[in-house]
Amino acid sequence: MKAIQFKSFGSPEVLEYVDLPTPRADADHAVVRVMAASVNPSDVKNVSGHFEHTVLPRTPGRDFSGVVVDGPAAWLDAEVWGTGGDIGFTRDGTHAEYLSIPLAALARKPVALNHAEAAAIGVNFVVAWLGTVEYASLQAGETIAVLGAGGGVGGAVVQIAKARGARVIAVDRRPLDPATPAGRLIDAYVPFDEHAAERVRELTGGAGAEVVYDTVGGVAFETALGLARRRGRVLEISGTGKRRVEFDLIDFYHNETQLLGVDSAKLSVAASAPLMTALVEGFDNGKLSGPAIAQEFPLARAREAYDAVAGGTRGRVVIRMQ
Repeated sequence: MKAIQFKSFGSPEVLEYVDLPTPRADADHAVVRVMAASVNPSDVKNVSGHFEHTVLPRTPGRDFSGVVVDGPAAWLDAEVWGTGGDIGFTRDGTHAEYLSIPLAALARKPVALNHAEAAAIGVNFVVAWLGTVEYASLQAGETIAVLGAGGGVGGAVVQIAKARGARVIAVDRRPLDPATPAGRLIDAYVPFDEHAAERVRELTGGAGAEVVYDTVGGVAFETALGLARRRGRVLEISGTGKRRVEFDLIDFYHNETQLLGVDSAKLSVAASAPLMTALVEGFDNGKLSGPAIAQEFPLARAREAYDAVAGGTRGRVVIRMQ
């Protein structure tokens, strides 16, 4: 099979278009013919050596959509999708024509999404669901403030929160594009500046938000704490920027704030499967929408796809295998 592989860390130039043995199913694994796979910023960071646990040589890629071609009879020809913090890091990933995954990782994709659209969901929506639903247990009628609501994870948080009946306040450096799902769904917009906490409190009767999801990290951390009401739940992800932050510990403990880190990289492709399955209904009933796909590339031009993501392309970048 054709695949992308890197044998050393570096820029996308280290990626090679190679021939590798096609995987075979066994008692514990199925083989998926990958139809499409997205390129995430974490894939670019992986190739550059950002993740110490990555084992070389390696085929990168976390998110995928495809068809089961070898495995249990009940799954043959099933259209599946997935993501995981192990594939592309400690086991070969999705930027290949075929992918071997554990049987427990098989999850049927939404009927409403084609393969390119389904491949663009994985990481962003899993980390959004993990924080919003699994960790914060966001309830209908609660208010969630989303820092970085215009980004990939932030936009997914907005959609999931609205699908659960919550009120959403977007906090971002610029207003959200009304043509995007998140831009259409938010209840209010607050500029990300020194007055953000004051404005969020004005919108919540002086209380603050029950849940705050900070998808920015670093520079936004102290602001995020200031948006939470008493006993509010603050969710943090951080892949770039400042590693160390300062905040007022007295204010933090008086407010009885709950601070939760959200790291989807800890979830294997098998552990992510139940979350992917939980998302299916939302896409099939129209409450959730896939992000805009900015560019598509064939597998042979994967370097260009990585360059596009590294360059900050807005919207998702997808590699089509078939």
